[in-house]
Amino acid sequence: MFDRNLGKLVPSRLAALGWRVHLMADEFPNDGQDTPDEVWIEHGLARGWVPLCKDGRIKGRAGEREPVERRNAVLFYLDNQRLRFEEMARRIHTAQAGIYRAVARGGPAIYAISANGVRRTWPEP
Repeated sequence: MFDRNLGKLVPSRLAALGWRVHLMADEFPNDGQDTPDEVWIEHGLARGWVPLCKDGRIKGRAGEREPVERRNAVLFYLDNQRLRFEEMARRIHTAQAGIYRAVARGGPAIYAISANGVRRTWPEP
């Protein structure tokens, strides 16, 4: 499930590349603007979706991390919040194999997606 802070261009580019995409805007009123992180994360995880955002600070917030811990799930974030939408989509798509491997390993874990691939950032490796 894509956090609204990734915009609509990133998920639409990934959908065009064959990714299955779920948007907060499709699940919550007002484009999900008033939906707390722990709510949309739980919503996606309850449906078997993998959360993706660009706010790595989530790993340090117990309330937002709680659904990931409780469900033994994984969450991904882009390690650079200042990327252009095209670069965000490219990095995510390029990291697809690493994302799949991390999901298969299970959690609880939070991973950063960087120019060099995927790396676990929580819990500390």
